[in-house]
Amino acid sequence: MLGGKKSSLGIDENIANLLAYLLGWVTGLVFLFLEKQNDNVRYNAAQSVVVFGGLTLASLVVSVIPGIGPLLQGVIGLAAFGLWIVLMVTSVLDKPPRLPVVDGPSEKLDRAVRDLQS
Repeated sequence: MLGGKKSSLGIDENIANLLAYLLGWVTGLVFLFLEKQNDNVRYNAAQSVVVFGGLTLASLVVSVIPGIGPLLQGVIGLAAFGLWIVLMVTSVLDKPPRLPVVDGPSEKLDRAVRDLQS
């Protein structure tokens, strides 16, 4: 809950996680590069980049499919909205879930950014 562990930015961990998801992959990137110490915030920022970046790319790819492209974009958009709500709400209430499909890529992205920064 609120009032617990802080991020290196001086923000409550849960609020930092929420902000990492707020604008999808954009705020995920910001927190991934700015957060220096809190592993939970860094992981959630990386997960935001992988999830919402992947969904953005998928939406762009299906947009060129004649006929069903717009329908598929709508499905992707609904999935993205649902995930966004779940991740933001769980960020404030507790730790957001580690999504199984993107867990490995999220950890690899976090490690790659850490290596880049050191």
